Amino acid sequence: MRAIRVHAPGEAEAMRLEEAADPTPGPGEAVVRLEAIGVNFIDVYRRKGLYPQPLPFTPGSEGAGTVVAVAPDVTTVRVGDRVASESLVGAYAELAAAPAARLVALPHGVDTRTGAAVMLQGLTAHYLATSTYPLQPGDACLVHAGAGGVGLLLCQIASRRGARVIATVSTAEKEALARAAGAHDVIRYTEQDFVAEVKRRTGGAGVPVVYDSVGRTTFDGSLDCLARRGMLVLFGQSSGPVPPVDPQILNRKGSLFLTRPTLAHYTATRDELVARADELLGWVADGSLDVRVGATFPLADAADAHRALEGRATTGKVLLIP
Repeated sequence: MRAIRVHAPGEAEAMRLEEAADPTPGPGEAVVRLEAIGVNFIDVYRRKGLYPQPLPFTPGSEGAGTVVAVAPDVTTVRVGDRVASESLVGAYAELAAAPAARLVALPHGVDTRTGAAVMLQGLTAHYLATSTYPLQPGDACLVHAGAGGVGLLLCQIASRRGARVIATVSTAEKEALARAAGAHDVIRYTEQDFVAEVKRRTGGAGVPVVYDSVGRTTFDGSLDCLARRGMLVLFGQSSGPVPPVDPQILNRKGSLFLTRPTLAHYTATRDELVARADELLGWVADGSLDVRVGATFPLADAADAHRALEGRATTGKVLLIP
């Protein structure tokens, strides 16, 4: 099969298309022939060596396609099933293995491109709004990068839960996308001080929760946007890692809460994974959740996909097509 390989950490050009051995399913595993592959910031972090792993490796963990082989002990999926997963091993390839327990069936009406586009970011948006800080009708929340892949889904899910969504974006085009996704207020952080705007739009009170995937450049401001006893949910670092924090800052700014969640801890069992995925994919299937694919690239052009993602030149989801 063809696969992207990284032989040493580096910039986007560190990824090269090569011939690789087809995967075979080990105990508890299945092999999927991929039709679409999700590109995520975690792939960038791994390519750069921020999350070290044995070299060489094939990046990627998200995709959708058809099961082509299963281990003898697997009963959760069968050959021929249409599935999606955020737990593939080396997804930037034509074939990828995965623990069969981490594969979810795609319902009728959800194609593989949509399935690949919604798994990681959709499940992330789901747990953020329903579990990390369970939004209630009347709550206000601040969503950074409101026109990004997670941002557009999070705006929709938060809005459907009755929350008032304030989103930050960089351009007029992205403002329109965030508003279409359910954002009630949109702040262009390139033109306005988002802290001052949040305080102005909440009558000085701030918001009970900030969902922050940006990290270094927004962290301090996010804390300043919070109401007393509010929660900062830091779930990414697209602008870089946050420097060490003195916990006394949380005290001084209003007995605040800070959490750094990850999807694995909110889908730790198959039952929880399937419950979240079934609800999420159900919304997609009935048309109540819109999944925006902002750009597609051939598998061979994975480096260009990473450059576009890192340059914030995309909205919605970026996909690779084998």
